[in-house]
Amino acid sequence: MRKYLILFAVCSLSFWSCDKKQEDPFATVKPDESRFTKIPLAGNFNEPMEIEVLDNGDVLIIERHGLLKLYQEESGETTIVGELDVFPEREDGLMGMAKDPNFEENNWLYLYYAPANEAALNRISRFDFVDNMLDSASEVKILDVEIFRGCCHSGGGLEFDSEGNLYLGIGDDSTPFESSNFNPIDERQDQPKNVDAQRSSGNTNDLRGAILRIKPNPEGGYSIPEGNLFPVGTPKTRPEIYVKGNRNPFRFSIDSRNGNLFWGEVGPDGAEDKEGRGPRGYDEINVATGPGYYGWPYFVGNNYAYWKYDFATGESLFQFDPVAPKNTSPNTTGMEILPEAHPALIYYPYAESDEFPMLGQGGRNAMAGQVYYREDYEASDVRFPGYYNEKLFIYDWMRNWVFTVSLTENFEYDTMERFMPETHFEKPMDMQFGKDGSLYVLEYGTFWRANNDDSGLYRIVFSEGNRKPTVKISADETQGAAPLKVNFSSAGTQDPDTDDKIIYQWEFGENGPTSSEENPTHTFGQPGIYKVKLTATDLKGESASSFIDVKVGNEAPEVSIDWSGNRSFYFGEEAVNYTVSATDKEDGEIDPSQINFTIDYLESGYDIIEMGHQEEVLSIGETYINEAGCKACHGISSASVGPDYTSVSEKYKNDPNAKAYLIDKVRNGGSGVWGEQLMPGHTYLDENRVGQMVDFVLGIAIPNAVSGLPASGNYQIENKGDPEGFYLVQASYEDQGANGIPAIKSTKQLKLRNTSVSAYSADGLEGAARANPEDEYYVQFTESGSWLLFRAIDLSEINKITLSIMPGNTVGKIQVRAGSPEGEILAESDILTKDSRPSTGPKVGWFEVPFTVPSTDYYGDLFLVYVTEEPITIWSTFNLKTLTFDK
Repeated sequence: MRKYLILFAVCSLSFWSCDKKQEDPFATVKPDESRFTKIPLAGNFNEPMEIEVLDNGDVLIIERHGLLKLYQEESGETTIVGELDVFPEREDGLMGMAKDPNFEENNWLYLYYAPANEAALNRISRFDFVDNMLDSASEVKILDVEIFRGCCHSGGGLEFDSEGNLYLGIGDDSTPFESSNFNPIDERQDQPKNVDAQRSSGNTNDLRGAILRIKPNPEGGYSIPEGNLFPVGTPKTRPEIYVKGNRNPFRFSIDSRNGNLFWGEVGPDGAEDKEGRGPRGYDEINVATGPGYYGWPYFVGNNYAYWKYDFATGESLFQFDPVAPKNTSPNTTGMEILPEAHPALIYYPYAESDEFPMLGQGGRNAMAGQVYYREDYEASDVRFPGYYNEKLFIYDWMRNWVFTVSLTENFEYDTMERFMPETHFEKPMDMQFGKDGSLYVLEYGTFWRANNDDSGLYRIVFSEGNRKPTVKISADETQGAAPLKVNFSSAGTQDPDTDDKIIYQWEFGENGPTSSEENPTHTFGQPGIYKVKLTATDLKGESASSFIDVKVGNEAPEVSIDWSGNRSFYFGEEAVNYTVSATDKEDGEIDPSQINFTIDYLESGYDIIEMGHQEEVLSIGETYINEAGCKACHGISSASVGPDYTSVSEKYKNDPNAKAYLIDKVRNGGSGVWGEQLMPGHTYLDENRVGQMVDFVLGIAIPNAVSGLPASGNYQIENKGDPEGFYLVQASYEDQGANGIPAIKSTKQLKLRNTSVSAYSADGLEGAARANPEDEYYVQFTESGSWLLFRAIDLSEINKITLSIMPGNTVGKIQVRAGSPEGEILAESDILTKDSRPSTGPKVGWFEVPFTVPSTDYYGDLFLVYVTEEPITIWSTFNLKTLTFDK
């Protein structure tokens, strides 16, 4: 009887084992992104490098300039808790941090930094972190790394594995620019040593260009664990090396279950393959299931081989062999024949990758996060679900994405998918799972080498059960003269749990009136800035809030463009008269010279963002700069790696050859004008777009020098042959402000497009599908009543629309409707079938069918609705490729 009582007691205390098993509804089912919440914790960091999440939820953050900061979960405050005197130039400084595996007992913290008073070395040291302060006097030196002080690719990531081994990632300490962005293997003895990575990454007797694995000793120093690349005592080698042949293994992780090492390798800048030199640059994600050599500076990507190049003679001698790479540089002290090179797990260039197209294109900076195991974390309400078990988290600092990667049983690439694709990450720098299974993300912010306002520490939590409401707040007016009547809307506010109910609470300014209506109206009688708050609470008490500012006391200007031509299309070469004007309630009569008016032509591939009445003028050049990631190295008014754009503009504002000169600098690179840093070329960027980028920069010092036009005149439209290109006509005026309310800028825009419009480019669609088989782009109408939306279409002067169609076996017609799918019918085609094909012309494929548009002055949203009384199947749809608007 006693044994049964004991069994009952055990089961009562351990009900997870004996009573029921915790269920994971998302063990195999991918959860919706709405179940993840990205919570801001702290921000405004000065070049944050790495984080360590403590068991109590506090987070340690290091900044490159030497500060150690602590975010405390209980108070939400972030304070400075330590500082090291570091050499902060180039890529050195305070670069790496790792807490000891027994941190909760011994309070040991390991830091990798560049001591300010040491000429040419970086160091791992151990410190005591006691009572939330770093004891600088407790420093115990572990390892010194000799470097070429003030160069490149310092690396610096620190991580412990489950066996207590400490890993350190170190870059090749070599400049990438003196070798035309191919592999730096310049052996000439009259050159600085940092032009030859064979002395570091290719040198088995050097710690650089490697990921080291050591065992720190309690008294200082370290021992060598079993299983590194070179056994202790091997001639011409360093036993600390675990993997070799790295360029810049900036962020890495160790699998907690099997010890596999994952890292992101930041690759060279070359944009094109070149015979006799080697492949274009690739960033890599790598996996090491054991020690090994990974190719740099002789291979990149999928073991793509560089050439042995003689920098003295300009002669290409031979391509390197990945089976037995040979290092014959006079600058190496290591083995001549290197281990066989391992290819990368994932690799991608500046352009879209053939192998991994989902990773996008543009700037790149690959990093590797952790492999997630749900059972490694406590059974909290916020830990990630089992769907992410055994998946590797990778991220890119430049492209601002996070992916999860699944591997095969042999740790080869299987699949990957974007993680939280609708969430923005601004230069993710480090990420780490906390004890509770939530994901902490450190974001560097927009500009490289800057104290970015948008840098931050975030925590991503998962909600398996009841979730907080999501709150959307909007208003029909957010600024205007007093009294100001505003209609507020909560449209879009919802609870992800469909069986829940939301209670609304509005606050119209601090200590102001309130309302519990879903969509209230409120009149603000006096000038002022009112912060309106909407709080949504569900039946279980979970709530969320959103804010909107209402500025009362200054009416926004009204801007208009009197355009004598069609307001949606251009028809080849023509001269158009125009006049722009502005009125403002507070400013009185507006001098036309105060109105900024521009006309820009944008080539295909430019994706315009819709502009509101009171928005900034769209700067074409600045948008191209943002897309290319240039602000990582150049701020508008603050210097980063390169000069700030304001300084560039001031320097060249009176130079008539400045535009051509700067276009060449952007595309081909250069150095010496603004310092020693060599900026890489960007030959992959379109020259016309670079020109518009340069126009923006030059226009900072002289705002009207580039594209400002008079307030009235005659503009010559050119006959552009690009069917996807368009003219963007913009007029704006900024008032003087009034009643303590800041100035307001209002903008009016016209988008003049080619008369041949791709159906695929529709602004919206329903019951239709965008299809792109075999590089064709068209739309399939899949049911009666399905439609396409084209915004801001002017039908004045339009007498005919010609459709390029392939109707298959369908029978139906196209209706042109105003404003909505049920709006007024402005025009419609005849019944369209395969028999509508003209008797002359091609007998197969696409064919054109015109129909008449009755005279109308309609301007607005246009809906093309497909109407049929016949069934449509997935095997037989009505297909539309283009529609052409003709006078």
